[in-house]
Amino acid sequence: MSAAKTIYVGMHDGVCAVTTEDGGSSWQQGPVTSLPHAAARLVASPVNPKRAYLVAYEAGVYRTDDGGMSWSHLDSYPSDYAHSVLAHPTEGDTLYVGSEPATVYRSEDGGQTWSELKGFTQVPESVDWSFHSPTRDSHVRDLRVAPDDPNRIYPGLNDDIHCVALSDDRPGSVYVATAQAPYRSNDGGANWELINDGLDRRYTLHISPAPDDASLVLVTVSENARRLNPLFYRSTDSGDNWQLVDDVGQGTEPEDMVVAFEWDPSEPNRVYAGADGGKLYQSADRGRYLGRTVGPSPIRGGGGIGRRPQLAERAKRVWRVSSRLCGPFGQRIE
Repeated sequence: MSAAKTIYVGMHDGVCAVTTEDGGSSWQQGPVTSLPHAAARLVASPVNPKRAYLVAYEAGVYRTDDGGMSWSHLDSYPSDYAHSVLAHPTEGDTLYVGSEPATVYRSEDGGQTWSELKGFTQVPESVDWSFHSPTRDSHVRDLRVAPDDPNRIYPGLNDDIHCVALSDDRPGSVYVATAQAPYRSNDGGANWELINDGLDRRYTLHISPAPDDASLVLVTVSENARRLNPLFYRSTDSGDNWQLVDDVGQGTEPEDMVVAFEWDPSEPNRVYAGADGGKLYQSADRGRYLGRTVGPSPIRGGGGIGRRPQLAERAKRVWRVSSRLCGPFGQRIE
């Protein structure tokens, strides 16, 4: 286990890196790069220890090659929108970006050139894709790769799917956070079941199983999209039952809500969480207690978290896509 770790933090108005050289006992915040909508999505490269990508809605796609000290805009990205991003687990220059209208683009050279995965939009059901606002189109809110097949990706569509999550421990288990509740599939997305027993809120923003135990799941919920009265829960039986984590992630205001969390890839017992008000937390006991803050608190803005080992959303619609070079195949999952 390396003592050096980096957490990339996307905020409402910028992005920065928070680092430790002593395994998490002390943390230092790097410079904040001003950037609108930087709280959209972040992903660290599993291959290149200094590289990460950020998508920022209308502001486009960005990349860092120096551990978050500076960020470059990828001007060649072919769409006006960027909602989600995925770095290939073994190919250091390959990444995917989910766009609007719902499209998935791939780059095999670190974002210099792009191609569209046209099979994704060629499925018959694509004619029904929509968004609740008449001024916007359907879009890809999240992108995840299957742990057992790097050529299979799971895009989450529209305003209902907030997050898609999988675990290396049980690749067939897929979790999704939606505006109505969390759901789980045990067969790679062919069938889905509701997993909200014990949750006192319905609006689910983020969900994630532990990488080494798919039965251990964390979830953050609130009353509505305004993030009022949030709560943070933990399950040890794949979401069949939930227990409240009462030291963090709850309150009356949106700033109290945990809006993102990530498991440490080199230290499975450790998990990091970020609240909307800008506070970062860490747990060393697999999410039972998350009261310890990370770095200067609060970090300005709040938002999404991306980490690396340097160690480094309406109807439920998740898609399973095979993204092989010969051409992708999309299958609707409900």
